[in-house]
Amino acid sequence: MAEQIHEIMTQPPYTVPPETTLHEAAVIMRDKDIGDVLVTDGDSVLGILTDRDIVVRCVADGADCARSTARNAVSEHPAVVGPRDDVDDAVHIMRSNAVRRLPVVDGGRPVGVVSLGDLAVERDPASVLAMVSGSHGNT
Repeated sequence: MAEQIHEIMTQPPYTVPPETTLHEAAVIMRDKDIGDVLVTDGDSVLGILTDRDIVVRCVADGADCARSTARNAVSEHPAVVGPRDDVDDAVHIMRSNAVRRLPVVDGGRPVGVVSLGDLAVERDPASVLAMVSGSHGNT
């Protein structure tokens, strides 16, 4: 069983600058089959942008996703973990912050993302979430 985050995290993380349009971010998510991108300024993580953020903060409001930027929809100042942090710490942080994904940073630089699905596959492989997370999505 994995003990540290680097053993289960998804890497590399996909990053975008804050001026990236939500449409561009959505295309990256679709093409890479991921549910989030990290919004960065250089090597600094400003926040995490999820597919849900785009729907709730752009599409549902009737905004133009081709003009709205990641800066307008990002969940800022996310809780983060380090690659050598304990997997149980990630579980605690996700539970405490009611989040499903955590950026993994090393020396302030993004190096991966750990998701609730990653944790389910590792800690409870027989769970429905693990089975869904371990399968390939619809194409």
